[in-house]
Amino acid sequence: MADPVSSQPQRVLIIDDHDGFRSVARELLERRGFEVVAEADTGMSGLQAAERVMPDAVLLDVCLPDSNGVEVCRALTQANPELAVLLTSADELARRRAEVVECGAVAVVPKMRLASLDLGGLLRRAQEDAGTRREEAG
Repeated sequence: MADPVSSQPQRVLIIDDHDGFRSVARELLERRGFEVVAEADTGMSGLQAAERVMPDAVLLDVCLPDSNGVEVCRALTQANPELAVLLTSADELARRRAEVVECGAVAVVPKMRLASLDLGGLLRRAQEDAGTRREEAG
């Protein structure tokens, strides 16, 4: 397995209520050299996992059974401004762009396009954006 570029987030948390999607996302990330350190199927368990494992990045579903992924993203980035968050959704995404910016995520991507995306590039950009947020806050 190839090592990710050092500027890429290495430890990833996946928060999604669909087992099949988590499994596919894990495989895609691991093939690209990322370490999936935890998985969660609800917003609450995702927040707890993030506190426990301290990931560099989070792949987060917008629609969770117990909460709105945008709210979970906001809580994650408020607790850790350096955290890189990439939202995923099976729904129409255009109406969510403003929410993405406001909650601190770097992007929202369609689940069906995940395999064709440059995950490393997106997560690297997310980490850079998180660093900019940290500098602006400090």
